[in-house]
Amino acid sequence: MASIKDVANLAGVAVGTVSRVINNSGAVKPKTRRKVEEAIRELNYIPNEVARNFKMQKSKMVALLLPSIWNPFFSELAYYIEDELDQEGFKLMLCNSGGKPEKELYYLDMLRQNKVAGIVGITYNDIENNVSHDIPIVSIDRHFNKKITCVTSDNYEGGRMALRELVKAGARKPAFIGSVTSVFSETMNRKKGFMHEAEALGIDCVVYEKPDPIVDDEAYFNEFFNEHGDVDGIFAITDMLAANYIERARKRGVRVPEDVKVVGYDGIQDNPYFHPILSTIRQPVEEMARMAIRLLYSKMEGEPLIEQVYRIPVTFKQGETT
Repeated sequence: MASIKDVANLAGVAVGTVSRVINNSGAVKPKTRRKVEEAIRELNYIPNEVARNFKMQKSKMVALLLPSIWNPFFSELAYYIEDELDQEGFKLMLCNSGGKPEKELYYLDMLRQNKVAGIVGITYNDIENNVSHDIPIVSIDRHFNKKITCVTSDNYEGGRMALRELVKAGARKPAFIGSVTSVFSETMNRKKGFMHEAEALGIDCVVYEKPDPIVDDEAYFNEFFNEHGDVDGIFAITDMLAANYIERARKRGVRVPEDVKVVGYDGIQDNPYFHPILSTIRQPVEEMARMAIRLLYSKMEGEPLIEQVYRIPVTFKQGETT
């Protein structure tokens, strides 16, 4: 791959002259500019945009910090975030942390040094003291004590909706299954809404959760089936966990939805390729993604935001599991 020095040598000019041509800054004679442009074309030279942004103190790069790109919800979110950025000429830098706090801290430090224009972050780790206001940040699903704007779906109402749908489908002893993050996340409101609606309707419900992340799926579900084999309804904190439950229930001879009704949360498995198609609380993923970026633009411009938390309504998607 050609370097800026290669371009300078071919054009017979200094590196600084090539830099001025690329950045369209400073005086360059027309003849010299043509020589540089010809050298760039001949060498097929592609400028290092990160380095250019650093020197110009201006960036068109936005970072997306994700716990995992494997999760279909995060993948869909990334798709719409990139699309929204592309419309304004911004580029996306994807930072896949694997949910590891030390990796998230590494990325935050790297992003500060490289002067990205902004960050959209999803984290469930205790990294509060390492999040600064040096770079505009919008968080998804996570509250920080500092004034960092949060975009989320209405998780509480989603939990209430799930309980009502399970009862409507005939469940008399529904259970919530999930995991507990080390810091408060909006996702915890899914359980709260479920429990409060059960109490309001006089329904006896079960809550089963372990610390996040769940490192041993086999042990998690073995304990659940051993302790709560009599439940007839499941509300899982995510679609992935719901799908995991359905597969393990099938192996134990438990039929869905004949024996147990199941509702997930996210809306990633309403595709006909999934069997059975999961009944789920659908998050407005596209709206969340685009809103996060529009709010980030406002922060970049120094505009005050009306709210600290933006909650977007959810909907119930009927599938084959209720």
